[in-house]
Amino acid sequence: MIRLFVTDALSSAARAAPSPDQARYLTTVMRLGVGDEVALFNGRDGEWRARVAEVSKRGCSLESMEQTRPQALGPDLDLVVALVKRARLETIVEKAAELGARRVQLVVTRRTNADHTNVGRLQAIATEAAEQTGRLDVPQVLEPVKLDKLLDGWDAARKLMFCDEGGDARPALDALADEGPWAILIGPEGGFAPEERERLRAAAFVTPVSLGPRILRADTAAISALTLWQAKLGDWRDAP
Repeated sequence: MIRLFVTDALSSAARAAPSPDQARYLTTVMRLGVGDEVALFNGRDGEWRARVAEVSKRGCSLESMEQTRPQALGPDLDLVVALVKRARLETIVEKAAELGARRVQLVVTRRTNADHTNVGRLQAIATEAAEQTGRLDVPQVLEPVKLDKLLDGWDAARKLMFCDEGGDARPALDALADEGPWAILIGPEGGFAPEERERLRAAAFVTPVSLGPRILRADTAAISALTLWQAKLGDWRDAP
């Protein structure tokens, strides 16, 4: 069944108006008509079985019929990633959504080789990934900030998994221990500058980890780090 993220409130007999692109996809691409069913979620009210209630030239209307899953959230995990080339960044955002990150914070470092990105497009990619993977929320993609500013305002209650290429960090599965809110930091293609690494290693909330003996591209590093964290501390442990 087709799943769609909507912003409208969902309850019995409530109507939701999909976006023009969503309506076009439902009625033109998938050729759904009145009475055909879809699944809806909004990140607040769980997942609902819905039907196409009306089709017009302006779009369509969807009517919620029955809640199929109550609202639930995955682990409180952020992915903090330096801006990299567009295709790789899009892959990172897509896989972060698939792997359960709640937020993606874009960051600018000393060696960042991209100075801008289309956050709206990245949010759309995250939304589509959430629709396809069955999660009941959509990760936020946050506007880029400079690494120093991010660290200056960091909430020390959130532990930071620093994927360190310096060669003297412990393997991730050995280093990760404490549960609670976490973030994972992935650097740019050129790595972190020495002063950035020094500041990160000195922070009490930072846990430096190694992702293995090979140098990984940013997208591979992000996927690997998310996978290791989920296996050790995340909701993969609860999966049937």
